[in-house]
Amino acid sequence: MGPTDNTRANKPAARPAARSAPVAPAVPPTAGPPSPVLDPPPVPQGPAALLTGKAPYLRFAFANPYNLSLIGGALLASALTLNPLLALVALGGEALWLLHAPGSGRLRHLLWDPRFAELKAAYDAEQRSARMQLLGSADRQRVEKLIQFKQDIGRLAGQNPSFTNELLQAELVKTDRLVESFLDMAVTCARYEHYLASVDMSELDRDRERWNAIASDAHAELSQVDIAKKNLAVIMKRFEKVQEIQRYLTVARGQLDLIENSFRLLADQIVTMQSPQELSGQLDELLNGVEAIKASTADTERMLTSMGLTTTV
Repeated sequence: MGPTDNTRANKPAARPAARSAPVAPAVPPTAGPPSPVLDPPPVPQGPAALLTGKAPYLRFAFANPYNLSLIGGALLASALTLNPLLALVALGGEALWLLHAPGSGRLRHLLWDPRFAELKAAYDAEQRSARMQLLGSADRQRVEKLIQFKQDIGRLAGQNPSFTNELLQAELVKTDRLVESFLDMAVTCARYEHYLASVDMSELDRDRERWNAIASDAHAELSQVDIAKKNLAVIMKRFEKVQEIQRYLTVARGQLDLIENSFRLLADQIVTMQSPQELSGQLDELLNGVEAIKASTADTERMLTSMGLTTTV
């Protein structure tokens, strides 16, 4: 073996070129679970007319089975007999019907208003059922009892000769609003109570004591004190949030009891009421209390949003 061979034998083998590790594709962030406080409960959507409460009289006039049968039969007869005059007469009559029928007060009263009321009642019941799924069994029973009380009040008020039909309908609309407000408040209370159940107050208190001790330590480094104060500020905001929710629950639960007790009282005394103003005054007082609770709810939600409680947390 020559010197050249020794040189080749002692020469270290060339290192293989380092391969760059494949870069994993970025995973898009997924949304976190819905917030039990800020996320509104899902409810089924309905036609625009049911959402606005305005009856679609034009659609009712066109889409009723009698009108469709007549116009369809006339057009079919025109096609079978090859008589275009028959089709023109049918279309002209249909145009006159659609022009005048939707504005007829008699047709609205006899046909379309009862039909719309039926559709609206079914839609409201569907929405109410969807929201009630967010409640516990006890609150669901309370809502169902309140609906029964509302029906009893309407039936008993109809038997009181002191109430005219127009006034009765106006007051019964208020009872509908109170039932819906009762359900809304019960759902909000359930959301807040669910959130409070997820907060470990003992652990939160321990964290407060720990960060407070570091922030108050005279021998701690400046950077440690600074981060401790920031953590302490966040924890104190969480305490504030919990206390705000607890205050809301106390007031809202009290208002729920007041609505329920007032409906019971109205069902007891409505038969003997001498003046419609007695019923109107009590319902208006309850509605004023409900509006105050709604304002408090909006304030609480804004406070929670400002503290960073979002669906991505």
